[in-house]
Amino acid sequence: MNILLPALSPTMEQGNLVKWLVKEGQQVNSGDILAEIETDKATMELESPDDGIIQKIIVEEGAENIPVNSPIAVLKVEGEDEETTPIPTEEEKSIKTELDISNNIQSTSVNMSSIFNNQVTDNKNWSEIEITMREALNNAIAEEMELDEDVFLLGEEVAEYDGAYKVTQGLLDKFGSKRVLDTPISEHGFTGLAIGAAMAGLKPICEFMTFNFSMQAIDQIINSAAKSLYMSGGEINVPIVFRGPNGAAARVAAQHSQCFISWYSHIPGLIVVTPSNARDAKGLLKSSIRNPNPVIFLEHELLYKEKANVPSENDFLIPLGKANILHEGSDITIIGLALMAQRAKKAAVELKEKHNINAKVIDLRTLVPLDLQSIKSAINETGLAMTVEENPRLCGWGAEISSLITEHCFSNLKGPVTRLTTPHVPLPSADILEDNTIPSVDVIVREVIKKVKGE
Repeated sequence: MNILLPALSPTMEQGNLVKWLVKEGQQVNSGDILAEIETDKATMELESPDDGIIQKIIVEEGAENIPVNSPIAVLKVEGEDEETTPIPTEEEKSIKTELDISNNIQSTSVNMSSIFNNQVTDNKNWSEIEITMREALNNAIAEEMELDEDVFLLGEEVAEYDGAYKVTQGLLDKFGSKRVLDTPISEHGFTGLAIGAAMAGLKPICEFMTFNFSMQAIDQIINSAAKSLYMSGGEINVPIVFRGPNGAAARVAAQHSQCFISWYSHIPGLIVVTPSNARDAKGLLKSSIRNPNPVIFLEHELLYKEKANVPSENDFLIPLGKANILHEGSDITIIGLALMAQRAKKAAVELKEKHNINAKVIDLRTLVPLDLQSIKSAINETGLAMTVEENPRLCGWGAEISSLITEHCFSNLKGPVTRLTTPHVPLPSADILEDNTIPSVDVIVREVIKKVKGE
């Protein structure tokens, strides 16, 4: 393993290697002092993260201004093969320290060099079957559990009851009670357990019966899962997927209908994914499980029953951070996520057939990392933009997209970005009120006509 220069103080960005206290070839134990590091505040001792042999010293003592998270030595951990742990190339270091993910998340907040690695793009002839999103998610979990024994599932009623929404149906019978765990009704408790397991090297899939209940575990998700990589100077990964239904679930009132896309996208260190169809659900969930970072995977309950053609192969992955074009057009760009992406697609079909308006529809699929290039290309082509959001207007994700479009595409804009959102109120339970709160296909069609034709 690479021994990295850790952040030994909250403000430390670089440090000086004062003295090595070990030599190449020397046996060390976990906790042994390896070197003295001078920070911006004091000289501190660097401890060995594991038992092993110092295989190579990369940075000589006396070196100054070493960036935090840079490899300074290679430790051969006991039990490893003779092949040395690869030292990052300059290009890989650049990706890790400079790549912007959703507006400059700091390099040690997210393990960036691993976000796009080992991901098969959707570029071959797959053997496809038509299944629901519920089934696609189930297949993704089962395949990853078969491929990697470190992957396990926990949550309320995920085992004996087959899941509140039957996403986990049959997994207990297939993998047993040690890998599919029913938990007490304590989100704070089982979320902490899952995060601890991830820190110890396992890969938990932590289900919330609804993401509204994740509020009970918000401290664990934000202060433990999201921040540990940064606060440990890149030493502690938290490879965990938090998944479950998000958004309005048809007449279940305010405490079960919140949309958390914008909530979690605000937190550095979290990947935020939300599929709009069964095909994407499988490919994105598999990529999320393989990702070394904490992932918020938001599934819309109203899409669970929707079918699509989904590859049956276990190597089908969709890279995180890559948007999808659901409908081609040159008059306006409509940007959506999850249920709103599907409603935007239906609106685009109606606009073309009935009103001779060609709307391009972008399904972002992941909000963090954000596919800014696809947004820029579309806006520069159409000149008009609209976001369709299920969240309240104030501080919604569309405000960030609107700002980025203004910043990057201003010279090609024909008018301001339009945002369709819910009003800034808790979601009502009465059907007529709920239907008039969340952007509908009819509302999208009406607002696009108004924007394109001025009617």
